[in-house]
Amino acid sequence: MSTVALPVESFGVSHRGCVRDHNEDNYLIDPQTGLWVVADGMGGHEAGEVASASIVDHLATIGIASSAPDLRARFEDRLSRANSEIRNISRSRGITIGSTFAALLAMDGRFAGLWAGDSRIYLVRNGMIFQVSKDHTEVQELLDRGMISAEEALTWPRRHVITHAVGVSDELEIDFQQGELIPGDVFVLSTDGLTAHVSDAEIEATVRSATPQAACQSLLEMVLARGGTDNVTVVLVKIGGGRDGALHQDRSGAESLAR
Repeated sequence: MSTVALPVESFGVSHRGCVRDHNEDNYLIDPQTGLWVVADGMGGHEAGEVASASIVDHLATIGIASSAPDLRARFEDRLSRANSEIRNISRSRGITIGSTFAALLAMDGRFAGLWAGDSRIYLVRNGMIFQVSKDHTEVQELLDRGMISAEEALTWPRRHVITHAVGVSDELEIDFQQGELIPGDVFVLSTDGLTAHVSDAEIEATVRSATPQAACQSLLEMVLARGGTDNVTVVLVKIGGGRDGALHQDRSGAESLAR
């Protein structure tokens, strides 16, 4: 089987926000492959955009996999190539650039969430929201060690310091979670420009009954209304009903506003 095996509807938006003068985020929607990605570049003017674009460009070459393990292997191969390319660009420019990413792979009724950095993957299921990913940040490490409280983490001075990203070292470190797809599941992939302004509960309430397109637009409008201090990118993937072994016609879309 070479498709997601469940009907899927997906949509994405990306915006530079209200403060930044350009957009260093990139994203990919490829339902035929079973792949959705957001990437948040870092490294200063133009350099961050180069890093996030490298991730998306390499992952766009995956093609149709023969199995879920093959899809995972293809994903890791392309991500490794992106890491090497970004490293080479860093050396040639004499600067350090990189990009966080969050990706959803879906095939044969199962999913895998993979990430590096603080771009996130959420799953809304049965009226509840779960954070599939776990931030690679200094503040998350402090939380895990019990050194600060959740309340302190919200205003911790170094809460945005990232511990893992693509392109920052020769050794690529990523995490993943996997599970079974259930009809009605909604996955939300986002850069931290969303979660800086919108709570988990607000994300859940927005995506619960809206189409992916309407939910993406609503979340973006919420961020911009609250000041949009960073670039923001959101990709929604809604899993429909029926297990007929084929991917139904996808109603996916994409928008990039004020890039």
